Amino acid sequence: MKQSVWTDYKLILWTALLLRLIAAIFSQGYGMHDDHFLVIEASGSWVEGYDYNKWLPWNPLNKGPEGHSFTYVGLNFFFFYLLKLIGIVDPKIMMLLVRIVHALFSMLTVVYGIKITEKLSNRRVAKIVGWLLAALWVMPFLSVRQLFEFTPIPFLMMGIWLLLKDEKRATNFLYAGLLMGLALSFRYQIGVFAIGVAAVYFFQWKWKPFFLFCAGVLAAFVITQGLVDFIIWGYPFAEMMGYVTYNMNEGTKYLPNTNYFMYFYVLIGVLLVPLGLLIFTGFFKVKKEYLILFIPALLFLLFHTWYPNRQERFILTILPVFIILGVMGFEHLKKNGFDSKLWRYSWIVFWILNIPLLVFTTLMYSKKSRVEAMYSIYEPNMHPKNVLMEGTGSNKTSLMPRFYSKDWAGAYLDRTDAGQPLTVAEGMEYDYIFFFDEEKLPERIAEYKTIYPKMKLHQKCYPSTLDVLLRKMNPRNSNEYIEVWKTNR
Repeated sequence: MKQSVWTDYKLILWTALLLRLIAAIFSQGYGMHDDHFLVIEASGSWVEGYDYNKWLPWNPLNKGPEGHSFTYVGLNFFFFYLLKLIGIVDPKIMMLLVRIVHALFSMLTVVYGIKITEKLSNRRVAKIVGWLLAALWVMPFLSVRQLFEFTPIPFLMMGIWLLLKDEKRATNFLYAGLLMGLALSFRYQIGVFAIGVAAVYFFQWKWKPFFLFCAGVLAAFVITQGLVDFIIWGYPFAEMMGYVTYNMNEGTKYLPNTNYFMYFYVLIGVLLVPLGLLIFTGFFKVKKEYLILFIPALLFLLFHTWYPNRQERFILTILPVFIILGVMGFEHLKKNGFDSKLWRYSWIVFWILNIPLLVFTTLMYSKKSRVEAMYSIYEPNMHPKNVLMEGTGSNKTSLMPRFYSKDWAGAYLDRTDAGQPLTVAEGMEYDYIFFFDEEKLPERIAEYKTIYPKMKLHQKCYPSTLDVLLRKMNPRNSNEYIEVWKTNR
């Protein structure tokens, strides 16, 4: 793409950057369990000399490799370690910087999405794809999350671009393989996409691209997985083997889902109806013209559809590719006589629905009460604190993000049954008590004042608007009100 062409995309790129920086500032908290507890809690605890998830072999409680790639977690560890070296230790400031880095990195998805589309189609179609990648309602929010499914997408897009950029330049296939191998080291399932790329070259008898691409993927994977695991465990690919073993034995039992069409609904729904339906139609329209994109994306989609453990976020990795193929495919339909008025109508409806959703998600603070409760007890150079999580109102508590308190050594005990002793463990003393939910809250507080007569309210932590909405939609989202009381024992 020539430099002058970029004048046509300035507005798209600036919009994408602005939205992502706004999300980095305002979209605090974490979206789901994995993007915090499998990334931030692990790497954050390592910097402080602890091993929160008991993943490291020198932890006495470690039971061997569990299948967690150390590539992405390790990068976060080094980033947090660097911040600590320069004196930045406040957990909220650290997370703001993490989100900003992710926001900037995610811009590559927009840039290369535009370049890929213009290479395969034209500038007008590239603009449509650019706007969708820049301002689709979920993109800024997901771009600043620490999700294994979403963070490696820029590597995938850069790899695709190199495959298409100049087929006469053999080294491009090697570099593309290296980038996809790096993406694979973030999330093992991306290997299905890479296999799809290799299969296209294999069955087209394009041996040089096939071997160079495969060599690049294997080289990156051997370095990031084989070498790293050898250093940590004493033998290569320990975590990958642990991942395969876990999924063979336990993965099919975890959150079983019999909806075989779920991922189709997710891809259509994210793009909103009716536009999502048109892009879905376009996706299958160009299966022959753009095999190098379609076959890997289809294999990825079918693999996750076949695998019993189905969660919505798993398919997000191919969302940009789905958008590119879908938009280009619908352009083919319009050229073949399909009513273009339907596209214009769908485009108008999309923006009417997308803009309010975009504002809402870009500004939303997810899991707010949990983050604020933990941050309320953070103080530099703090001694370990014992915390009782009192959840007898609703008979449950939530897993709390210790990163925000920086208290890795303290004891955190749950009380979810009114029949349990008030202290749970005999002789246990607490510095703070977290009261979950407002059910019978005055009575529960009064009980503990019999033990801690000097107990004072420390902070009230309310869930965000989104947290409340999600809980109403699905009670499994336990985004509750939390009161933090200091015992002053």
